[in-house]
Amino acid sequence: MATQQPAIRPANPRFSSGPCAKPPSFDVSKLANAALGRSHRATIGKDKLKAAIENTREILGIPADYKIGIVPASDTGAVEMSLWSLLGQRKVEMLAWESFGAGWVTDVVKQLKIDAEVKTADYGQIVDLASVDFNNDVVFTWNGTTAGVRVPNGDWIADDRDGLTICDATSAAFAMDLPWDKLDVTTFSWQKVLGGEGAHGMLILSPRAVERLESYTPAWPLPKIFRMTKGGKLIEGIFTGATINTPSMLAVEDYLLALDWAQTVGGLQGLIARADANAQAVFDFCDANDWIANLAEDDSTRSNTSVCLKFNDARIQDGAKFAKAVAKRLEAENIALDIGAYRDAPAGLRIWCGGTVETADVQAMLPWLAWAFEAEIAAQSVAA
Repeated sequence: MATQQPAIRPANPRFSSGPCAKPPSFDVSKLANAALGRSHRATIGKDKLKAAIENTREILGIPADYKIGIVPASDTGAVEMSLWSLLGQRKVEMLAWESFGAGWVTDVVKQLKIDAEVKTADYGQIVDLASVDFNNDVVFTWNGTTAGVRVPNGDWIADDRDGLTICDATSAAFAMDLPWDKLDVTTFSWQKVLGGEGAHGMLILSPRAVERLESYTPAWPLPKIFRMTKGGKLIEGIFTGATINTPSMLAVEDYLLALDWAQTVGGLQGLIARADANAQAVFDFCDANDWIANLAEDDSTRSNTSVCLKFNDARIQDGAKFAKAVAKRLEAENIALDIGAYRDAPAGLRIWCGGTVETADVQAMLPWLAWAFEAEIAAQSVAA
C-alpha cells in the first residue's frame, strides 16, 4: 500500500493530451528566427511554410505525389474541409468509437445530410473493421484520442477500394506507422504528438483524393475557408505554402523546431519507440495493480499516445468524483497536469505518452499515482 509520498518527482509534469508537452530541448529563445512582422506571402514566409510541408513529408515518409497543405482551425479545420469538399458523391461509412469520431458523424449525418451507414462502438472498444464496405467513402479516426483505442494497422483497408478513406490521425501522426497507400485523406494538428502550438492543421491528399476534388462539385455551397479548387483545378498554392488564411509565423517556427528535434531522436521510428516505451511503462503499471486498468479492452488496440485508464476498485463510491480527486491531488503536487479523462469519456484518467514525453518522467509519475489513489481511498473512508 503506497501511503508515503515517493521521493522522485517527474522533471516535467506535463502529460496533457493537447496541447501536448513541448520537445525536451525546447526553449523559447530558439524562436528568435521567426519571421515576425513579415508577410507570410513574402519569400521568407513562403520558404518557412514550404519547409514545414517538406520536412513533414520527409519524417512521415509521405509519397512525393501526395499533397500536403497547412490549413486553419487545427485538425478540426482539416477534417471539416475534407468532409465538406469531398463527400456526397457516394454513400459514406462513418466509423466512431469516441468523442471526435462521433462529432464527424454529426457533421455528415445532421449537417451535410449525406446517405451514411454509421458504425459505432463503446469507449474501450472498436467497430468491426472487417465489415467495412470500401465501395463507400469511409471516415474514421486512426487513434481515438479520448478513448485510448486505435486501429491496430491498415490491413483492413482494401487496396482496390472505389471509395475514399478519410482518416483523422491527429494523435497518431508521428507516433504510429500510417500506411499512406491505404489513406486518401489524412489530417492532424501541430499541438498533438510533436507538442507544437495550436490553431494550425495539416491536410494530406492522395492522388485519388485530388482526382475527386477536381471531378466532383458538392451540392452545397462551400465557405471560402474550405475551398481547395478553382475552375475545377486544385489550388496548388495551398500545398506549397500559400495558405488559405494568415498563419502564425511564430507557430510555424515552433513547428519547424519540433520537426528538427524529431530528426535528432531518429525521425519517425525514433518517435514511435519513445511513445511505445512511455505507454509500456503505464501498461506495466496497470498489470501490477489490480485497481487500475487500460480502458482499451483489446491489447492490440491500445493507444501508445493517449493512454486512457479506468479505476476498478470496488471501494470507489463515485467513479467520476474519485477520478477527479486523484487528478487534483497529482496536480496540486505538480506531479501530473491535465490528466483527467475527456469530458465525454468514462470516468478515469488520460495520460499522454507521445514522443515528446520522457520515459523517466512517466516512470517517476506512476508511484505518485499509486500514492494519490491510496490517499483518496483513505479520504473517502474518513468522509463515510
